[in-house]
Amino acid sequence: MAEVKLTAELRTEFGKGFARRTRRANKVPGVIYGHGADPKHVAIDGHALMMALKTPNVLIRLDVDGKSELVIPKAVQREALRGFLIHVDLLAVKKGEKVTVEVPVHTEGELAPGGNLLEFILNALPVEAEATHIPEGFTVSIEGLEAGHTIRAKDIPLPRGSALAVEEDAAVLQIVAAQTEAPTEEEEAEAEEAEAAAEAPEAAPAAEES
Repeated sequence: MAEVKLTAELRTEFGKGFARRTRRANKVPGVIYGHGADPKHVAIDGHALMMALKTPNVLIRLDVDGKSELVIPKAVQREALRGFLIHVDLLAVKKGEKVTVEVPVHTEGELAPGGNLLEFILNALPVEAEATHIPEGFTVSIEGLEAGHTIRAKDIPLPRGSALAVEEDAAVLQIVAAQTEAPTEEEEAEAEEAEAAAEAPEAAPAAEES
């Protein structure tokens, strides 16, 4: 995974007021922690950070007041409606160090005909990998799969140096049978009327006049 270079500045002010001023200046408050060191509170250019975070588990070479830090994102807070970045937690890492991350799972191919549905049990697979060699994503083929098929964690090939951080038999994807739509109240009423009419005895024919 290639490194993304960003610049940050240390911040000594805290609180909602400072955070709002920081975001108005197109910067995002963040915290760097890890390796037993005291957390560092920083502010990072919002646009550059947003572009970097388009890559899951991106490896960031962060320049903090002239000192270089290698970090990965661990928690990202976004504004609920518009998705703007509000805050980011960054984990300091070293080359060769292993970290536990969640790697997105994608699919390719088409299910077998029949209108069956694909259900994600896990949208991301927890793995342990070297901080500088985190997989960007896993692509799983669902070509021709039928209802009842389950893809488990152990079925997804991992790159060298990575290991599952979840039970091997944990379900990741499953194919479920398409369900027919429940009848509407009107359809149920019509069916009941038809059933009642079928069960009703036939009326006796009227007597002929002599």
